[in-house]
Amino acid sequence: MRRKGIFSLIIKIILSAVILGVAAFFTPGFSITGGFGTLVIAAVVVGLLSYAAVEFIGVKASPFGAGASGFLLTAVILYLTRYIVSGFSISFLGAILGALAIGVVDFIIPGRRFK
Repeated sequence: MRRKGIFSLIIKIILSAVILGVAAFFTPGFSITGGFGTLVIAAVVVGLLSYAAVEFIGVKASPFGAGASGFLLTAVILYLTRYIVSGFSISFLGAILGALAIGVVDFIIPGRRFK
């Protein structure tokens, strides 16, 4: 049973990394250098920050799932990630557009990324 949980977590992290990569590709002011490793690290950081937001603030960090507050929280999480992950570069406008891009990708690829 534990093996399934770890496998599921790895799949979620990889899917989140791909979603971040797609968002970075289509969003001006949002770039990721350093390859897939940087994407994976950024996905883990975004996941941890999203988890912390749900646990401490009580707001789900999802661009479309939680309305305007979730959208803004996703943008803030993306912006904060730039200070934690080397190779993750995003402007404030890029964070807003990135949150929109992540919301669109989340809408196209259904499922829960975190938690």
